[in-house]
Amino acid sequence: MSDITQYPHPIIAREGWFYLSLSVTAAVLATVFGAGAWAIPLWVIAIFVLQFFRDPARIPAADPRAVASPADGRVVFVGQAADPITGTDSLKISVFMNVFNVHSNRAPVAGQIKRVAYFPGKFFNADLDKASTENERNAIVIQDAKGRSLTCIQIAGLIARRILCYVQEGDSVQRGMRYGFIRFGSRVDIYMPVGSRPLVSLDEKVSAHSTALALWPDDAQDAGHANA
Repeated sequence: MSDITQYPHPIIAREGWFYLSLSVTAAVLATVFGAGAWAIPLWVIAIFVLQFFRDPARIPAADPRAVASPADGRVVFVGQAADPITGTDSLKISVFMNVFNVHSNRAPVAGQIKRVAYFPGKFFNADLDKASTENERNAIVIQDAKGRSLTCIQIAGLIARRILCYVQEGDSVQRGMRYGFIRFGSRVDIYMPVGSRPLVSLDEKVSAHSTALALWPDDAQDAGHANA
């Protein structure tokens, strides 16, 4: 079992330190040696790298029963679909990340990693539905303490060329724990059991760990009774 519990809160994602150091060093050298024509665009690049790899602290979704968003971005799909990993009918919610979103991915629920599966593929625009089945992607299946499972799939985009997943089968994760990263524009699909109640709608902007995407089936039923 891999140890992923010691990922500190870095403000800047650990994947970005090399790129940030490289871009800032180039900008500083251009400034020091008077290469004004190069200094300004290099500083712009350094600022872009800084904002892309930022990894801010997040307040968790208020409802502890909720399935939290695993990514920052915009909701591009909410509806019924077959889970491509388990083959079961599911509620699917897709979150599209552009290059200005935080790209650190977080576990949507607490539980145990039951499966990790990587699929090579193409690099269509991640905003398109066909990206879910044709693009390069990495899937994890998480089972919670009640035996309920969901599938979370990181999908590379038009520019994204690297999917990072830190977890292995058998690992335990807490809701909100960083479990992966996708570089430069991408998408995350979440497949939940039929009966889960969506809490977001198309084009809604969501934040990783802070936004509740849905309630599990029995939690959705409990919430319905409570609000009746």
